[in-house]
Amino acid sequence: MWLDRLAAQATTPSTTPPGSRAYSPSPGRRTPSGLGPYVTSQQRPGLVARTSSFQSLASNVSNDSSTSSLLAYSRKANGSALKQSTTAYNGPDPVNVLQRLLGEEPETAATAKRAAESVTEDALDLDFDFGGLSLTELAHAEDYGEDGPGVHRTQTVEEYENDKTKFEDLHRSIRGCDEVLSSVETNLTSFRNDLANVSADIETLQARSTALNVRLENRKAVEKGLGPVVEEISVSPVVVSMIAESHIDEAWLKALAEVDKRATAYKKNAAGAQNSKGLQDLGPLLEKLVIKAVERIRDFLVAQVKALRSPHINAQIIQQQNFLRFKDLFSFLHRHHAQLANEISLAYQNTMRWYYLNQFTRYEAALKKLKLHNLDKTDVLGNEDTSRKGTVLGSAKISGPPHDAFNLGRRIDLLKTRDQGAISSYLAEEEKSTHYLEVTFRNFNLALIDNATSEYTFLASFFSPALSYSAINKNFTYIFDPTFALGQALTKTLITDTYDALGLLLCVRLNQHFQFELQRRKMPAADSYVNATAMLLWPRLQVVMSAHAESVRTLTSALPTKPPPKAEQAKLSAAPHVATQRFGQLVHGILALSTEAGDDEPVVTSLRRLRSEMEAFLTKYSIAFGTDKRKRERFLYNNYSLILTIISDTTGKLAEEEQEHFEGLKAAFQEAS
Repeated sequence: MWLDRLAAQATTPSTTPPGSRAYSPSPGRRTPSGLGPYVTSQQRPGLVARTSSFQSLASNVSNDSSTSSLLAYSRKANGSALKQSTTAYNGPDPVNVLQRLLGEEPETAATAKRAAESVTEDALDLDFDFGGLSLTELAHAEDYGEDGPGVHRTQTVEEYENDKTKFEDLHRSIRGCDEVLSSVETNLTSFRNDLANVSADIETLQARSTALNVRLENRKAVEKGLGPVVEEISVSPVVVSMIAESHIDEAWLKALAEVDKRATAYKKNAAGAQNSKGLQDLGPLLEKLVIKAVERIRDFLVAQVKALRSPHINAQIIQQQNFLRFKDLFSFLHRHHAQLANEISLAYQNTMRWYYLNQFTRYEAALKKLKLHNLDKTDVLGNEDTSRKGTVLGSAKISGPPHDAFNLGRRIDLLKTRDQGAISSYLAEEEKSTHYLEVTFRNFNLALIDNATSEYTFLASFFSPALSYSAINKNFTYIFDPTFALGQALTKTLITDTYDALGLLLCVRLNQHFQFELQRRKMPAADSYVNATAMLLWPRLQVVMSAHAESVRTLTSALPTKPPPKAEQAKLSAAPHVATQRFGQLVHGILALSTEAGDDEPVVTSLRRLRSEMEAFLTKYSIAFGTDKRKRERFLYNNYSLILTIISDTTGKLAEEEQEHFEGLKAAFQEAS
C-alpha cells in the first residue's frame, strides 16, 4: 500500500525549476546556505513527501530488502514488465506514521482510496535517474558536483578566494544599500515631519481665513448700512481744494456735482429728525464751500458775457465752447443763489439783444447796397407805356437795366434752392448786378431765422431745467424783439412803393417756407415774426393786384363804345392784344407760385377779379370789328388761345381751374369762327 502511495505522490509535479540540480535526499548533506534538510524541504514543498518516504524506508527495512523493493518500484515506474510483489505487514500504515511525524492529519481510508483511484497509467510512467547508485548509496551520497551526480570535487584555494571576494563585494553592496536606504529613511522621516508642520500651518491659515471672512462679511454689512450715511456727511479734502483753487474744467464740474450732492443731502437731513453730530459739523463747512463755488461760477459767467461784447466776436463759438460745455454751472447757481442766477441771465439777455441788433443792422446796411429793379405804378397791366427803371434803396431813382414785370422766368429758383445760405455782408457790398426785391427779403430773413434758431436752441439747452420753457420763450422774445422789428421795417421798405406782384408773391412763399422750417425745428417762439411779416405782404399783394385790375378797367373804359368806320375796321388785326400777352405771363407766374395753394388764399380772389376785367376788355375791344362777326370771334379765339398756351405747363388745383376756364372760352369761339 505504501508503494501505491508513493506512486500517487510521484504524479505530483515538482516545483524545482528546470535545469537546476537534482535534490539529494541524503540526511547528512548540507545545503549551500548552511540550512538543514527540513528548512530546504519547506522551501521546496514538492519534494517533501519523497524525502520523507525515503527516510522512512531507510529506517524500517534492511538495506537489501529496501534496495530490492525500491529497484522493483523504480523498474515499475520506468515502465518495467515486472509484477508487483506483495509483502505481509501487520504494522501501522507508514504513510500515516509519516504524516503524524510531519504534523499532518492522517488520511482516512476513503481519502486514500480516492487518491489511489486517481492515479493513472500515465502518472506511473516515470523515469528516475540515480546515476547507477543504490538507494542506500543515493541516500548517503553527497551533493552533485560539477562533473555529475554523486561526484564530489574538492574546492581549490583560488576558487575559495574568488568566492570569498564575490561574497565580500556582495556584502559591501548590501551594506551600501543599507546606508542609502538609511539615508532615504532619514529624508522620508524629515519630509514627513515637514509635511506635518505644513499641514499644521495650513490648518492655521484656514482657521485665520475663516475668521477673516467672517470679519469681512461683518464689515461689509456695517459698511452697507453706514456707508451712505457717512458719505452724506463727509466731503473729501481733494474736492474742497479743487473747488477753491483749481481751474474750471470737466474735473471741476465733477467736484461741483459732489458738493451739490452733499448740499442736497444736508438740506434734506437737516429738515428732518436726523440732525446728528456729523451733520452739525458738516453744515458750516459745506455752506462755505457752496458760497465759494457760487463766487467762482459768477466770475466765470460774467467773464463769458463780457467776451460776447467784444467787437467782431462770433457769439456761437463762445456759446458752444464756454457756455454749453459748462451748462451745469447755471443750474447749480440757480439752485443755491437764484437771485444771482437771474441777474446773470438778464445780463446775458441784454448782451445778446445788443449783439443781434448790431449785427443785423450792419447786415441790413449791406443788403441795401444791392441794386434792385424798381417796379412802380407805371408797370401795371393796363399801362401801355411802361418805363424801365432801377433804384437803390434809400436813394433817388435812376435809370436801370430793363426788366419784365410780368415774366417769372428764373426768379422761381429762389424757392427751389433751399440749401443755399444767405449772402454775406462783404459779398452784398461788392455785388454789382441788379436783383428783384425777393433777393433782399430772402437773404435777410434766412439769416434771421437761422440765428434765431441757434439762439433758441442755446437758451433751451443752457438755461433748462433751471428755467421753464415759458420763461425761456420770454427771454428769447426779449432778445430778438429789436431784431424782428428791424426785419419788419426792411420788409416795409421793400414793398411799400413796389408794384411787383410776382415779387410780392415770391416773398409770401418764402415767408411760408420759413414758417414750415420753424415748425420742423420745433421753435414756436419766432412764429410771431413770420405771422407779422405775412400780415405785411398779403395786403400789399392785394393792393398791387387791385392796381392791375383797375388799370385794365381803365383801359376798357378808354375804348370807344361804337365801332370805327369800315375803312379803319379793315386795318384792324385779329392778332392777340399786347395786354393779353402781359396778362398771360402774369397769370402763369401766379399759377406757378401757387401749385400748393388753397382756395382760401387772397390771391385766388384777386386773380379771378383780374380775369373778369381782362375778359371784359377783350370783349369790348372786339366791338371795333363792327359787323364782321367772324373776324371779331377770331380775335377773341386768338387771345384766349394765347392765354391757354402760356399757362398750359402749370400744375396745381388753381392752375387746373384756370386752364379749364380758358379752354371753354377757346372752344366756344373756335366753333363760332
